[in-house]
Amino acid sequence: MKLTNYSTCFNTLTLVFLLFTYPSYGQPIPDEHINAQTPSSPPKIPEFKFQLQRIVIGVLLGCVTGLLAAILFAFVIRFVIRYMNRTPILKGPVIFSPKIASTTLQLALSNQTQLLGSSPNGKYYRTVLDNGLTVAVKRLDPFDNATQEMQNKSVKRRIQRELEMLASVRHRNLMSLRAYVRESGRFSLVYDYVPSGSLEDVMNRVRENQLQLNWEARQRIAIGVIKGLQYLHFNSSPRILHYNLKPSNVMLDAEFEPRLADCGLAHLMPNWGRAASSYTAPECFQNCRYTEKSDIFSFGMILAVLLTGRDPLEPFFGEASRGGSLGRWLRHLQQAGETREALDKSIMGEEVEEDEMLMAVRIAGVCLSDLPADRPSSDELVPMLTQLNSF
Repeated sequence: MKLTNYSTCFNTLTLVFLLFTYPSYGQPIPDEHINAQTPSSPPKIPEFKFQLQRIVIGVLLGCVTGLLAAILFAFVIRFVIRYMNRTPILKGPVIFSPKIASTTLQLALSNQTQLLGSSPNGKYYRTVLDNGLTVAVKRLDPFDNATQEMQNKSVKRRIQRELEMLASVRHRNLMSLRAYVRESGRFSLVYDYVPSGSLEDVMNRVRENQLQLNWEARQRIAIGVIKGLQYLHFNSSPRILHYNLKPSNVMLDAEFEPRLADCGLAHLMPNWGRAASSYTAPECFQNCRYTEKSDIFSFGMILAVLLTGRDPLEPFFGEASRGGSLGRWLRHLQQAGETREALDKSIMGEEVEEDEMLMAVRIAGVCLSDLPADRPSSDELVPMLTQLNSF
């Protein structure tokens, strides 16, 4: 009985094979070939076999058509979902702090505010909200071509997403974005107000003998700056590069605890170029490449300024705008064994910490290496600076 079943299955499979391999198999034989038939020619196949062939072909064509329709439908659904979920372009104030109300912020921005300072890309203002909260506002300069940029909705959405990401960053050594307002071709960014001003303001007061800044305070500033960079480089998701680290973007609170400002803005704004400055790494001039090691070079310049008390733009350093004349001067003194001559005279009386300061000069020199690969990472610099007293 089993043998009979196997024989029947085999015959059926053979028949299907013949139907698909020789479509003309079983068709009427033309008259001119009748005489050529041999007595052993195959028997005629019943009509229902041809119907089976048509059914199988129809099923296959239906499957292919259904598959293509399903793919097209899925593509349309995905497009609709992406369109519905895309970031809407917001107007007016976008608030990230419960302490700030939209109407209050708009009213404060429209009133007279106190100018704190300016930069190549905008101006800083101090304003007080109706609830008594004091905030700092940075009004960015309009885009180069405001009309064209306002038509580019993808650019506005990208800026909006980046600003929302920056607002989510929380670290004691970073300025938190509390709100922003998008106007025609312009952005106004709202931060916490820091009363002591920027590191640049403080160092100018030190050079004019209006303020004394001991080594302990300078070391605290350096450690806070590198901890802020460490968070941006290693703990933030996605990773953030500062792109424009310099003393004017390091804000100091009443205890001289630093907070990095303008993180990533030079990369974010479409009309912001990273202008040549003494804090810019040499590879940015050579191949326009910026990495986390470029931020380390900028930190090395800040550390050198804290140690020497000198401004990299002094005529003494020649063309400081081409990156690192202060660093080359430090390396020259190290090679000559005269590192002590580089230290700020106003902190030279603190003999107990002199060894720490000399070691910090060496750290600054490594950060200012011309080759990015020779510079340490922010993750390595944090223990190096916090443990200076152990060297």
